[in-house]
Amino acid sequence: MTTVDSQNYEFIAVAESDELPDGGRLVIEVDGLLILLVRIAGLPFAVADECSHDGNPLDDGDLDGYELVCSRHGARFDVRTGKVLCLPAVEDIPAYPVREADGQIEIGLPLEE
Repeated sequence: MTTVDSQNYEFIAVAESDELPDGGRLVIEVDGLLILLVRIAGLPFAVADECSHDGNPLDDGDLDGYELVCSRHGARFDVRTGKVLCLPAVEDIPAYPVREADGQIEIGLPLEE
């Protein structure tokens, strides 16, 4: 679970906890954004489902520990932070705070100012 200042985010329920087993993944759409949920070592993580290199969806890429590998050109991203880890991508992807409450997975979207 990502620790964030919850006052800066609006958390919304996006899935039932049991819909995302350990090692599983789900693609959800929130406000027109495609977001990939994964569960690793019992913890859920959420990142944009789009490679920053060429826009390829990431949901079919391999997971290697906490690294998500783009199936098209092999760029790697850390699912905990969205940080790019290798070429050909050079830009990070958005990562979203995640929490679980009452059997629901919730992701945090930044509050609009």
